[in-house]
Amino acid sequence: MARSIVKHWAGSLSLVVFGFLATFASAFAQERRPLVYIAPIEGVIDLGLAPFVQRVLDEATETGAAAVVLEINTFGGRVDAAVQIRDALLNSRVRTVAFVNKRAISAGALIALSAENLVMAGGGTIGAATPVQMGQPGAAAKPVEEKTVSYVRKEFRATAESRKRPPLLAEAMVDADVEIPGVNEKGKLLTLTTEEALQHKLADFRADTLESALEQLGLGGAEVRRASPNWAEHVVRFLTHPVVSSLLMTIGMIGIIVGVRTGGFGFAGGAGVACLALFFWGHWLVQLAGWEELLLAGIGLILLAAELFVIPGFGVAGILGILAIVGALILGLVGAGDTSQVLMIAAGRVVFSLLIALLASLVILRYLPRLPFGRRLILESGLGAGQEFGSAPDSDRRWLGKKGRASSLLRPAGIAEIEGERVDVVSEGELIDAGQFVEVTRVDGNRIVVRQVTNINVKE
Repeated sequence: MARSIVKHWAGSLSLVVFGFLATFASAFAQERRPLVYIAPIEGVIDLGLAPFVQRVLDEATETGAAAVVLEINTFGGRVDAAVQIRDALLNSRVRTVAFVNKRAISAGALIALSAENLVMAGGGTIGAATPVQMGQPGAAAKPVEEKTVSYVRKEFRATAESRKRPPLLAEAMVDADVEIPGVNEKGKLLTLTTEEALQHKLADFRADTLESALEQLGLGGAEVRRASPNWAEHVVRFLTHPVVSSLLMTIGMIGIIVGVRTGGFGFAGGAGVACLALFFWGHWLVQLAGWEELLLAGIGLILLAAELFVIPGFGVAGILGILAIVGALILGLVGAGDTSQVLMIAAGRVVFSLLIALLASLVILRYLPRLPFGRRLILESGLGAGQEFGSAPDSDRRWLGKKGRASSLLRPAGIAEIEGERVDVVSEGELIDAGQFVEVTRVDGNRIVVRQVTNINVKE
């Protein structure tokens, strides 16, 4: 009897221990399930994409992920952005996989070649990576200098060599002069289909779905974590978009010019500085603008402030301040390794924005003071002309309608000579150079308001 009881308890204990061990093993296996990050590379490749890829690689390294899969479907974009991503992939401590679904063209081809494993979906393409210079909107792309082609070709070759892929195939994607017998003719850029990439050992294998790719990589059943750009990375990509960055430059310079021309910084100057700050902040985050550009822009603003509040007139300090800001903007558009041609393109963008800003500023300074809203912005909300606003002295009201000549620069306040007397006057918001003819349009309290008139006979 005692023996049967012992056997019964021993059996029950064995079942409990077995169940505990099975549960522990299952939990352990669940914890050891490999983790895979999926990062999409789609649309236009711009400088804002590089920080996103770097963040995913860093996060995957910290969490001990088994791999990072870049799901690529792009017609390309900026070469300098692709080079940043390429460097991040080559230096990554976590396994990287490029899954081309369905195309990796131009800059996308460099990213695909940079991954440790290259997988292509059926019907995919890779190649056609010669650099081009984008023209005006709607115009065709233009060829670039030979040294630019040479630089990009060697970047492709070095990338292929580091990943043990055929380097000539990579070079032929960039330079049409590279001929590979049986693969492409001279004068034709190389673009490979999925089957051709497999045949020439450029791609590792074919997988029509992401799940199939993970299975063949030995990562079947892995925990998949899809990454996407966060709000800050979306903002950076927006601020560094060529159209948006050009608008920020233009609006920033309009604000500064209007602020300087109206004799104070105020709302216009503050808005201009804010736009330029957004420009430099976005380009700082994508590693285009550095301390040098920020220092140069700061010097420019200091010179403009000195010209505005310390030095009378607009001379050397103001010109140097504008040149310093323009130089900082140009350098903020140029990345490491860019050629002189890229520098000239950046300079053209900044000069074009400056010209637009000058024209817009002239229009604003001419017409804005005549609008009710504009008058409030330029201190036109002061006392009106009339008894209900306070009486102007008789000695001031007698100047109404009289004409004279500006004795000093009016920006907007200054001195005018009317009928042989020096009178403190203020313009309607516009800057009037010394020596220009003016006419008193109204007397608001103790303010004698003048506007510029054409050359007329006045009583000196």
